[in-house]
Amino acid sequence: MIGRLFLIAASALASIGPSFAQNTTTSLRELGTRNDALAWQAVGRLDAAGSYCTGTLIAPELVLTAAHCVFDERGNAIAPAGLHFQAGLTHGTAAAERKVAQIEVHPGYGPTAGVTAENLRSDVALVRLAHPIPTHDLAPFSVFTGRLPNGPVSVVSYGRGRSDALSRQNTCHVIQNHEQIVTMDCDVTFGSSGAPVFTHLNGRGQIVSVVSSVGVHKGKKIAFGMELPVVVDALKRQMRANRPRPQATVRRLGTDTNKSRTGAKFVTAKGS
Repeated sequence: MIGRLFLIAASALASIGPSFAQNTTTSLRELGTRNDALAWQAVGRLDAAGSYCTGTLIAPELVLTAAHCVFDERGNAIAPAGLHFQAGLTHGTAAAERKVAQIEVHPGYGPTAGVTAENLRSDVALVRLAHPIPTHDLAPFSVFTGRLPNGPVSVVSYGRGRSDALSRQNTCHVIQNHEQIVTMDCDVTFGSSGAPVFTHLNGRGQIVSVVSSVGVHKGKKIAFGMELPVVVDALKRQMRANRPRPQATVRRLGTDTNKSRTGAKFVTAKGS
């Protein structure tokens, strides 16, 4: 079934260019005030030049998103300096903003391969922020580690026509989970790439998947994501291994005894 599903009108969902009018028939509810968005402010907009996606804090310095969000239209990797994260962005005001210091993409993802089964399974990236967002400011969401059942989930995202505020679909459903590809009936659109799909089995929402692509099956729109626990753990190890090492600084040890200049300071037996 999944092979037929993802090949029927499937496409990636990064939003490019100007926004369009919001679809008034959508089942999404705009979280249009800071109070409405309060519980979901760890979800934010990940901006690149001329496009944006959705991303979610899963640690004070880590944002989970879709891999295709960190490549341009030609399949070239976007440099960390070309990305900007705005947590909980609501009509021009963000709960926190950060520059990006590092990007790690699942090694199985091919930016020029299109929507294939392997790319759907691998369409995951981790973004490390230049400075952590303290947990007392924003509490990160956890990644669900149990077995994902079919049934109700929710999605929080930005999207075309609603790029200035989060929207939430309180209930949509996992239709199928086959070979690490998750198929859902959730209402997603351009800009929803990287959006977190939540389960609410154990209280506060936990992320069970990330929105990757959209397709059509029997005349109805469907969304695709992937299983996360193994993928995210591997990306965390990859990020630690590839994290840039701090550069050593060198200070010249001068012989001048003038203390106003930088140099070695010698201590006598009686103290300095």
